Amino acid sequence: MPKFLLKRWHGQHIVWIFVLLIIMSATIYMFKWWLGVTAFLVCAVLAYFTLQAETAFRKELNMYVGTITHRVKKAGNEVMSGLPIGIILYNEEKRIEWHNPFVAKMLGQDSVIGEPLYEYLPDLKNRKDKSDKVDLTIGKSIYQVSIRPEERLLYFREITEHANLARKYEDEKTAIGIVMMDNLEESTQGLDDQTRSIMLAKVTGEITEWAQKNQLYLRRTSSDRFLILMDQKALRQLEQTRFEILDDVRDLTIENKLPMTLSIGIASGAEQLMELGQMAQMGLDMSLGRGGDQVTVKVGQRLSFYGGRTNAVEKRTRVRARVISHALRDLMKDSDKVIIMGHRFPDMDCIGASIGILKAVQVIGKEGYIVLEGVNPSIQKVMETIAGDERLHRWFITPEQAMQITTQRTLAVVLDTHKASMVAEPKLLQQTHRVVVVDHHRRSEEFINDATLVYMEPYASSTCELVTELLQYINEKLTMEVLEATTLLAGIVVDTKSFSLRTGARTFEAASYLRRNGADSALIQRLLKEDLDSYIERAEVIKHTETIHEHIALAVAEPNRKYSQLMIAQVADTLLNMTNIMASFVIAERPDGLIGISARSLGQMNVQLVMERLGGGGHLTNAATQLDGTTLEGATNRLKKVLDEMQEEEGLFE
Repeated sequence: MPKFLLKRWHGQHIVWIFVLLIIMSATIYMFKWWLGVTAFLVCAVLAYFTLQAETAFRKELNMYVGTITHRVKKAGNEVMSGLPIGIILYNEEKRIEWHNPFVAKMLGQDSVIGEPLYEYLPDLKNRKDKSDKVDLTIGKSIYQVSIRPEERLLYFREITEHANLARKYEDEKTAIGIVMMDNLEESTQGLDDQTRSIMLAKVTGEITEWAQKNQLYLRRTSSDRFLILMDQKALRQLEQTRFEILDDVRDLTIENKLPMTLSIGIASGAEQLMELGQMAQMGLDMSLGRGGDQVTVKVGQRLSFYGGRTNAVEKRTRVRARVISHALRDLMKDSDKVIIMGHRFPDMDCIGASIGILKAVQVIGKEGYIVLEGVNPSIQKVMETIAGDERLHRWFITPEQAMQITTQRTLAVVLDTHKASMVAEPKLLQQTHRVVVVDHHRRSEEFINDATLVYMEPYASSTCELVTELLQYINEKLTMEVLEATTLLAGIVVDTKSFSLRTGARTFEAASYLRRNGADSALIQRLLKEDLDSYIERAEVIKHTETIHEHIALAVAEPNRKYSQLMIAQVADTLLNMTNIMASFVIAERPDGLIGISARSLGQMNVQLVMERLGGGGHLTNAATQLDGTTLEGATNRLKKVLDEMQEEEGLFE
């Protein structure tokens, strides 16, 4: 009991009152003794009743305080029992020492005291995130667990309603998609009007039925385009089915010489509808840039690709080549000089295309330079030949020299790649805003977005083929030297494996044009010859080949032996020639310490999708990647895991 309550009765004011009464009684006694005695008796009676009142006060106060203590304790117990928060105390052995009734109700047990904590809450043990808050699903309810490891204490708060509301909000987010018949002109060329109309009606009906089945809003915007609106829930369902509409439309028109295919771009995750529309268009452009017959889905920062199981359809018209050629010519005329560069560790296709663009620059009357960082085995012979031609060799410069002469008015032409990180000197792209990209690879997520002019055609066999077509429209009077035409043709020969892979009618037309301009096939044969040691080294890797998934050849080189990327690619090409093999993968350690994987296929399997899951990219039939921080065994296991996942999802082969 506080002292100020216990001692309140003999405060100074009470003391002085009784002192004053005694003094007054004594004074009266001196004059009238009987009155003084009466006064003393009155003082005594007052003192007696004062003490009795104080005693009664203390007794009642103690009773009142005791009642409050009992009520507070009872209320506390009731609060702990009825608290809408679960509390668990556990010991160092992770056994439950105490919990409130909420936890028993939550776990559906009368009591779990003494039981192992992780037996009832295994997700707490397996959680990857080590934050002090984690969401757990127990039965049909969702709880947020606050973890206090220092006190060995857990708090549980039910958030089922909040989680359901958040899930509903996410499910109802808007997604926009654009569907395009990407080869309408090519697939209907040569058909009469009636047959064309019937085929279009079939395809349109198939798309409409697909939209209705998946509860999508579908609106036709042109003869070959549709706009689709959906929510996030519908988008997830489409991703689970892996956009079966691609296969349905292709199978529906399979009897045609060229089956019709679709390309789709879908975007979600942005707040503004205008931004969603732009992202959907970018997704469609990426699908088309990767060869068509596929879907690009961009949800926030996540980018996913589906389909892409067929080769890009060769465009039969050269209108775009003529338009790009004239635009490139105008850009060259408006620039002070032209810097030409390909990817790091250039191959024959890259060197040949660079020489072709250099020829176009010289015909226009501008200065042009080819950026070359160093010579690798794949271009050693051709560079030795070029070194003997001073008129051509003098235009090759190092990245450092290119940095010194590049200005804001310099035109940078990027060949055989569209990734800024892969060019010979990425800093060059920051010194000028005039950038042209010419590439034949399927478009990947990384892209030089601020390029002034982009000419990407995945159907083309090589960049040399694209450059050869551009040269035909740069200047009608253009004539080429033998070495220039030969390097361009050599690039086509290498990338098509001597016209056996990814070869179309326009590939032979480009080769014919180069032959007319003096390309020497005998010189090409000398440039592409390999020595005996390389052949034996390739055979060493081939003998470690195993067959997986029935038609896939997988070769893993010996540990602690270095192989060039060219050698790894050559082994993959060789394995593709074996009976019953539809795709090949070769894994080996490169001189730079990275683990290189080269992938090849005959078209029945999209090796680009496999390599993209491992951080690489390429073509449907030709792709590669480099892995850092792993071993040959680790890379092999990762590749096999990806192949198993793809086999379960939609099958590896078409």
